[in-house]
Amino acid sequence: MVALVTSIGASVVMAWGVFWYAKRRPVGTPLTWGEAMVGSVYVFFLCFLIYGIVPHQWLTLAENEWSWRADRIMFGVGDIVRPQSRGGWFPFDITYRAISDTIAVLFYVVFLGGQIWMWAKWQNRDKTADAKQQAALNQTSTFGRPLIKQG
Repeated sequence: MVALVTSIGASVVMAWGVFWYAKRRPVGTPLTWGEAMVGSVYVFFLCFLIYGIVPHQWLTLAENEWSWRADRIMFGVGDIVRPQSRGGWFPFDITYRAISDTIAVLFYVVFLGGQIWMWAKWQNRDKTADAKQQAALNQTSTFGRPLIKQG
């Protein structure tokens, strides 16, 4: 459990570091070779964490500590999800391993969506600043005069 929480925490801190750096780096600044190498190692390690270590730690926790093995059949309270093999109405058996694998797939889906969102935020970081600046320039007083002197 500690390894899973630690790997998720490290992933969150590293993802926050991307946004912190995006605010500091001016748009259009040329990238040096050294900055490109450091950035690529950083992004590779972040992807290694979120696509390799976090799902592995989840599967290890589920199988070893919680005993969510393939031989354990899940059946719910009453007859809600009780399989036909156990006297219920549900047409197939659901094992605990299938549930843990489904949760691992959900990790991948959430991480991929978050990675695409982070790419979009990085690529459009100049557009949000320009929109805020333009909105400040377009403000007018109650008498219709601009609040900021233009030109």
